[in-house]
Amino acid sequence: MPGSMQDVPLSVHHLFDRAERYFGHKTITTATASGIERTTYAEWAVRTRKLGTVLDHLGISATGRVATFAWNTARHLELYFAAPCTGRVLHTLNIRLFPEQLTYIVNHAEDEVIFVDKSIFGLLAPLLPTFETVKHLVVMDDGKGDVPADTAGIPVHDYEALLAAAAPATFTEVPEHTAASMCYTSGTTGNPKGVVYTHRSTFLHTMATMMTDGLGASERDKILPVVPMFHANAWGLAHAAVASGADLVMPGPDLSGPAIANLIVNERPTIAAGVPTIWMGVLPELKGRAWGMTETSPIAAVCHLDSDQLLLDVNAQADLRTQVGRIVFGVECRVVEPGTTTSVPWDGESSGELQCRGNWIAATYYNDERAGESFSVDGWLRTGDVAAVDARGRIRLLDRTKDLIKSGGEWISSVEIENELMAHPGIREAAVIGVLHPKWSERPLACVVLEPGTSLSKQ
Repeated sequence: MPGSMQDVPLSVHHLFDRAERYFGHKTITTATASGIERTTYAEWAVRTRKLGTVLDHLGISATGRVATFAWNTARHLELYFAAPCTGRVLHTLNIRLFPEQLTYIVNHAEDEVIFVDKSIFGLLAPLLPTFETVKHLVVMDDGKGDVPADTAGIPVHDYEALLAAAAPATFTEVPEHTAASMCYTSGTTGNPKGVVYTHRSTFLHTMATMMTDGLGASERDKILPVVPMFHANAWGLAHAAVASGADLVMPGPDLSGPAIANLIVNERPTIAAGVPTIWMGVLPELKGRAWGMTETSPIAAVCHLDSDQLLLDVNAQADLRTQVGRIVFGVECRVVEPGTTTSVPWDGESSGELQCRGNWIAATYYNDERAGESFSVDGWLRTGDVAAVDARGRIRLLDRTKDLIKSGGEWISSVEIENELMAHPGIREAAVIGVLHPKWSERPLACVVLEPGTSLSKQ
């Protein structure tokens, strides 16, 4: 029996339209080298539509890749929507990659234009002769830096001048299964691998980010995405803020502890998201944890304590908060014995490889023959993380599969042994590696650094 519901494409422009129509009065604040800049969603929407026209004027092909080399700013947010809303594909370049990796991904993605913050143009300039498909460079003035004299013959344009000469574009419906954006994983071996997000996957991931058991983004929030927009789409917070009408605070290039602390004090965000390294310099205690990866768009699990767990003592709650949490609505997970599809019990103790599937989980890599090794025979994403899951579906990460040691047919976690060693008062640092063994295949070998003035025996 067919249903009677309408079938409306889940396209990114619907997120944009909502902010433009309902939340024009809400604000976007950007920290720059020359001070704080403020704009409204209404002003941002006009500029975003003009940017769509700019892409036409530059001759970017209908499905062309639009690269960014930029910090978290209102301008970067304009690109987040102008590219996919005109059918192009946003490609955020990770400014922290090695030069040879940047060259590889720009050429592999076939980027046609790069929008670059002037403060970091110097990082990109030496690589310009290695780019094979880039036709234009557009400079966004973020308060410091210079445009190099030699740009390898690639035309350079000023962002604001291009916008000033453009009329607002009309965004049309884009098929939901077409590409909206792409990111490359910073893999530990070989070249980075491309993950392509569709309009549909972006829309659904945005909904999950707005759910209470996700990150809970709403119109009442002011969101500070410290996690870079070039790192897995800023965890989806840029899209969620626009869709929900939340105020945005963009940190710009200065991610130091004092700079972030000043933003928090002066702007008073209700949601601030960043990796632990950032917060260790700012906050004594994190209120929440989440887990994900480029291939999961990236939010896949969020740690919220259940109502009865909030009644536990402080130490018990602290232990629970060391987990990455429960898989968000819309994603499935399983933990299997490494190299198999055999699930292990969800008892909080049994461990195995964490695998995921869902509508915003990657099914392959972009034009990459290595894709097969990252997906199971039945189509689940192999995360490469070793995890244990308890009866409530809460995930605790234990190790990486590449760091497991197989000895006598059993898998041994190097991290668990390292933690045991580090608990000894005489040991400052410990690393455990697998070494070949004629009988057991591998055996763990511990390398330790002792505390000054300490000596230890084998016992």
